[in-house]
Amino acid sequence: MLVNKVPARLGSSVGSGDLIELDQREFRVQAASPGHRTLIYHKPEGEVTTNSDPEGRRTVFDRLPRLKEGRWISVGRLDLNTAGLLLLTTDGELANRMMHPSGGVDREYLCRIRGAVSEEQIQQLLTGVELDDGPARFSDIVPGEVTGGHSWYTVVILEGRNREVRRLWEAVGAQVARLKRVRFGPVFLPPAVRPGRYQELSPEDHRVLREDAGLPPQPIELLLQPMSIRAAGKAPPQRRGKG
Repeated sequence: MLVNKVPARLGSSVGSGDLIELDQREFRVQAASPGHRTLIYHKPEGEVTTNSDPEGRRTVFDRLPRLKEGRWISVGRLDLNTAGLLLLTTDGELANRMMHPSGGVDREYLCRIRGAVSEEQIQQLLTGVELDDGPARFSDIVPGEVTGGHSWYTVVILEGRNREVRRLWEAVGAQVARLKRVRFGPVFLPPAVRPGRYQELSPEDHRVLREDAGLPPQPIELLLQPMSIRAAGKAPPQRRGKG
């Protein structure tokens, strides 16, 4: 047997697009399905992160591409008035791993705070404050510009509790005027992706995302597509395998 014109050896692997020659026949390796898909979506303010809304508000799923198989799963949520990066995937295993608190996946937000914030308030937020659902803190706070009576900060948090970033600021007497998520784990919100738009990750990026989450590569079902026709005029049946 030859793989891409080279004799196959024990342990040789093949992937989609490879050429196999067996018993004087040629086969092209093809993926039986496109595999899982993952999107970066730039959520604007005013959209809800649910499949439907009883109040008739627009949901993030209204703008997503339709799927022939599977469904889009939101990796965490953003509240109505929070904008920015939202990951959506058809890979339930990946979504669960990234959302689970034990994964320690960090989230980075850009915050615009009304008025000034003292150093004492910053230290409280880094040390930890008590919220109604338990203690919480920012793992990092980077100050930015002070403009028009507002202070800008970039903060990092390791959890995804409901409205946690806003509640942390409120716990020290600060008020959030604007909140935008700019990173989720290793994924950043690309500047070119405007509000209400999305960008699909490549299969390689999806594989890296699974690897970063501590998940093994997902097996892909492959087909052997015959490259020639039998003398009787019929193609031999496709052969299936796992790759």
